[in-house]
Amino acid sequence: MNIVFMGTPEYAAKILCALTVAKFEIAAVFTQPDKPVGRKQILTPSEVKVYAQKHLPAVPIFQPATLKDEAVAAQIKELKPDFIVVAAYGKILPQSVLDIAPCINLHASILPKYRGASPIQSAILAGEKQTGVTAMLMDAGLDTGDMLDFAYTPCEDKTAAQLFDELGDLAGELIVRVLQNFANLKPLKQDGTQATHCKKISKSDGLFGFEQSAEQIYNKFRALTPWPGIYLASGLKILDLEILRESCGRKFQRTGEILHVDKLGFCVSCGEGAVKIIKVQEPGKRPVEASAYLNGKRLGIGDIVS
Repeated sequence: MNIVFMGTPEYAAKILCALTVAKFEIAAVFTQPDKPVGRKQILTPSEVKVYAQKHLPAVPIFQPATLKDEAVAAQIKELKPDFIVVAAYGKILPQSVLDIAPCINLHASILPKYRGASPIQSAILAGEKQTGVTAMLMDAGLDTGDMLDFAYTPCEDKTAAQLFDELGDLAGELIVRVLQNFANLKPLKQDGTQATHCKKISKSDGLFGFEQSAEQIYNKFRALTPWPGIYLASGLKILDLEILRESCGRKFQRTGEILHVDKLGFCVSCGEGAVKIIKVQEPGKRPVEASAYLNGKRLGIGDIVS
């Protein structure tokens, strides 16, 4: 079985790894162009490219700026793929590519919920108890194609980073199962009336205030860890926090008030419930334990954190 693989981040690299271990023939790998990263803007390859160079040295790697170029479609057609497997590639597949072979996308949500660019973060933000991966046949729409199979996992208290890692493994198992049983699968149409959509996460999404409920703040922290993280209007970034479950549903007279302090951190009142702040970082400074931050600012019980 001849596979053209398209993907970019670690999530996709895990899927490519699963295909490799299962002995599928990888005809080519398509991934995003190398991008400048960090303050020094060092040109950095994608995780998929790094994996392919190390484990699939004989497989050609393509990094086109767009797939809309007719020459790219012709190039893919020459490879004569049985399937095109797509996972967080980050580029739109034009009809000229979709027509070459069945294109199977591994989308990190249970469709039709959370179509779009940030399904994992959006599921956490919404307080979902369960999420997963959908294997779907791609069409011209955004994550609107017929569904082939699913893999599920509980969200529990996992961060987006933890779910990305877990869902990458699940997606790898899922695509192997789907390809091996493709002839027997019956595609299921999505119910468009149940569809929800999610946008690309930006740095500004990390802004929060203690007027929000503890549940909302905790979900935001989990969803936006490690990037962009969550921060107050003052720029104070919260690097670690816990939700105080026993406080959920409780209302306080003031939000942002320090309720309790111990060696591990300090508890803060929210719009509903309370959270415990464990580690913080001020703009331009190093991360510090929450207790050290309080000592430096001379803050204590009854004071307001903003």
